[in-house]
Amino acid sequence: MGQYPEKTRGRASGYAEEGIISYYADKFDGRRTASGARFDKNAFTAAHRSLPFGTKVEVTNLDNGKSVLVQINDRGPYSEARILDLSPAAARKIGLIGRGTVKAKVVVQ
Repeated sequence: MGQYPEKTRGRASGYAEEGIISYYADKFDGRRTASGARFDKNAFTAAHRSLPFGTKVEVTNLDNGKSVLVQINDRGPYSEARILDLSPAAARKIGLIGRGTVKAKVVVQ
């Protein structure tokens, strides 16, 4: 299981990190996220360990250059090897579905 900070850390626009990302399984659709919102597999949302809920980030798949803008509304991922989990809709937009994981760049907007 991943370690989560006691406090979230706001980041200035332009803050970037690179790492491995994945996406949520459809089975989580309708369940509550850490922010209290219901998870919607068709929304453009993501889970991050420390960015405040509501933070918008651009996620770019470094294998194909495709990008998507998402809003952080959950905590995760649970795997320490990953930096972000996307909703299925966002994952589909950047060509992640079927791959499982890809290296990506995450930039705070």
